[in-house]
Amino acid sequence: MGDKVKVFVFIDALGWKQAERYGFLEDLLPNRREIEMQFGYSCTAIPTILTGKRPAEHGHLAFYDWAPDKSPFRAMRFLAPFLRPRSFWRRGRVRNVLSKLVKRLYGFTGYFQLYGVPVERLPKLDYCEKTDLFVPGGLAPVKNLADTWGEKGFKYHISDWRLPEEENFKIAAGLFRRGAVDRAFVYSAAFDALQHDHVGDDAVLRPKVERYAERVRELHRALVEGGRPFELTVFSDHGMTPLRGTCDAPAAVAKTGLEWGVDYASAIDSTMARFWWLKPGAEEKIKIAFDGLPGRWLPEDEMRKHGIWREDRKFGDAIFLADAGVQFVPSDMGVKPLNGMHGFDPDDVDSKACWLSTEPVPDFVSRVCDYFRAMTADAGRRRTLEWRFSSATIHAKKSMVALGKVQGWTRHSA
Repeated sequence: MGDKVKVFVFIDALGWKQAERYGFLEDLLPNRREIEMQFGYSCTAIPTILTGKRPAEHGHLAFYDWAPDKSPFRAMRFLAPFLRPRSFWRRGRVRNVLSKLVKRLYGFTGYFQLYGVPVERLPKLDYCEKTDLFVPGGLAPVKNLADTWGEKGFKYHISDWRLPEEENFKIAAGLFRRGAVDRAFVYSAAFDALQHDHVGDDAVLRPKVERYAERVRELHRALVEGGRPFELTVFSDHGMTPLRGTCDAPAAVAKTGLEWGVDYASAIDSTMARFWWLKPGAEEKIKIAFDGLPGRWLPEDEMRKHGIWREDRKFGDAIFLADAGVQFVPSDMGVKPLNGMHGFDPDDVDSKACWLSTEPVPDFVSRVCDYFRAMTADAGRRRTLEWRFSSATIHAKKSMVALGKVQGWTRHSA
């Protein structure tokens, strides 16, 4: 196609505060804007970026939801009684091994992790990311970026999220030098984990940010060598809020004497506790137990504002959101707090994301859910298409072929 090459580099957790603090690529990407993050975590942000839809529409708010009638883990009810002692099965290394086994057993192609969810509760829970979100049909029935770019007839490349980020940058640069793509989505996730452990630590974060700046400059040079006009944009999904305290939400619930799965159900993440009321009186008892805890119950109008209200209550009958900087410990995510966390109120100053570009920021881009429109704004005529795998994901093809899917390819027009 004869129009500009458009490249979008997604750096997970490179918040507005970090981008400004370190002067990240101010010369190369002078068009900059603070962006309102979506409500939720990265498991919410990525589907939002890839579809332009909000959680109520794409169905991803947190990994686990109460769904006893359609849980993929129902067969595990026979295994759960034998997983004793519970303390052993809550160890991080044990959970990682068990997660890999469960993922393979159920054939999940998306990101999967048990985290700290009690194994005995799994048979009554559903998991939202069973499929690879980045491939065509990955968020069906909602169209994702791969679906839309493909329908427009673009030659495009989407990074393989399974690969090390250094390799993804290298692969993208090679494609740009050859002028092989019209559109590209380059994915980098390591900064999120680094900030969870070292938020605010300049000695650790600054070198990483400088490394990202080098990698983006290399992409810029590769685009210049490719000889086609281009636009280059870096964006993020959220920032990182330093730990300011912890709260034992499960202990507050336990004091009520209510039984999980009988009187109520819950999914307690690092910053929000979601509840489903199964019997009369459970709501009143739990809300009384939460009086005085550092946070608040979200009213319906606020949930609608953030795009997380659903009539079917998929995300819960009620949501308690922790105050910025406070983490629920223990939670279904783990038994220890992290130095930094996201998933607080989108208005929290530490939560703000960023959009940094060689071109003026479109007027409509102010929230993470607006990125998709900016990435797919072209008219793009349909053409006869030919599939060809990029060197980015030969290994992924081998592992996915049995499922009839491929991951991380580059699509070329005939």
